[in-house]
Amino acid sequence: MFFGWLKKYMPRGLYARTALILVLPIILLQLLVSVVFIQRYFDGVTQLMTSATNIELRFLVQTADAQPDPDTARAAVARIGGPLEIETVLPAADVSPTDIKPFVDLTGAKVIEVLRTGVEGIRAVSLERRSRVVIWAETRHGPLRMEFARRRVSAANPHQLLVIMVVFGGLMTAIAYIFLRNQLRPIKRMARAATDYGKGRITPFTPTGAVEVRAAGMAFLDMRNRIERQTQSRTMMLSGVSHDLRTPLTRLRLGLSLLDPKDSEPLVNDVDDMERLLDAFLDFARTDAGDNMESIVPSGIVQAVLQDARRMEQNVTLAAVEGPDDPVSLRPLAIRRALDNLVGNALRYGDRAEIGVSVTDRAVRFWVEDDGPGIPPDRYDEALSPFVRLDPARNQDKGSGVGLGLSIVADIARAHGGVLRLGKSEKLGGLKAEVVLARLDG
Repeated sequence: MFFGWLKKYMPRGLYARTALILVLPIILLQLLVSVVFIQRYFDGVTQLMTSATNIELRFLVQTADAQPDPDTARAAVARIGGPLEIETVLPAADVSPTDIKPFVDLTGAKVIEVLRTGVEGIRAVSLERRSRVVIWAETRHGPLRMEFARRRVSAANPHQLLVIMVVFGGLMTAIAYIFLRNQLRPIKRMARAATDYGKGRITPFTPTGAVEVRAAGMAFLDMRNRIERQTQSRTMMLSGVSHDLRTPLTRLRLGLSLLDPKDSEPLVNDVDDMERLLDAFLDFARTDAGDNMESIVPSGIVQAVLQDARRMEQNVTLAAVEGPDDPVSLRPLAIRRALDNLVGNALRYGDRAEIGVSVTDRAVRFWVEDDGPGIPPDRYDEALSPFVRLDPARNQDKGSGVGLGLSIVADIARAHGGVLRLGKSEKLGGLKAEVVLARLDG
């Protein structure tokens, strides 16, 4: 794209882009008016005024040249210059070697150009004194010095229009920015509410602003309410199914207990599998509900998982605890459930697992590694989908599952504004699952 290279130089924020949209046209308009209109206007006015003054200057030079001697010429030009308000000196001893024009003089160059064009014999023009113009012209009796007011050849204070443009342009920009900020504020509130909802928090939000912004806000609220209703319906449905099925399963277990153990053992195992499936469905249904945010030390959660593993005689060890041991805002029950799922998943397909945590100023990272067969990199995304079992990649000899473990962990990570990342364990050779969470208190 032709303007594609400009994208990396453009501001990212909405306020910055709005300020650019407001300020850039005003600056370009002022530059255009200054260069095209103001300069041409003042040049035209200056040329007309200076050309009128040239008539008087030529008359003075011609009068001096027409006199027979210097004294007569001095008296003649003085007598004419008085009524014309032009001070004369003949002969002048202070002739400037070059023209003098201040750098910030907007019309000085045009004044000098018209004077030299309209009056023959000019040796130098001085605009050093802003309110006066001094000209040295050659005559037959020596240099003639002529001095008069600057207002006769150019408009007074031509910079005032530029100052007025800049001041009022800045004032109008400030007023426009204030009004536009009031229109952008509802958009920022809606973005904050959407971000919080993505992290599992319901932030109060009332649509305000322009009609279009209100419509977008109402659409967001409708979407959030629909998602909440669907989540609640899913939770209630799975909870109801789990509750209703537990009663017949209990009766079935009691009935099987009356049979011969050798005959009933396969059926009891089937009942246990069905109960595990129900527990998995219920766990998946309640991950979005979560628990309240608490300020808790991340390493404490890891230590609790390790203690439970030791009580169950599971081969789980501590990999590392990195970073400061400071409290972090987390949902402890949800994080604990996520780590339990990762550890259970690791021991299901491997013989040993390691768990660790790293805390920085911006994020908290939990990880679990195992020595199992791992997952092919091209199937990482598939492994995070619910109800997916990667039988070719992970052996199923250590228990059955429904493919919800990693999906539950991914949902918990998203509820914290984080992500679940899968990779290969460099240390143990199996799967490495990392739960990277944004610090909500940072």
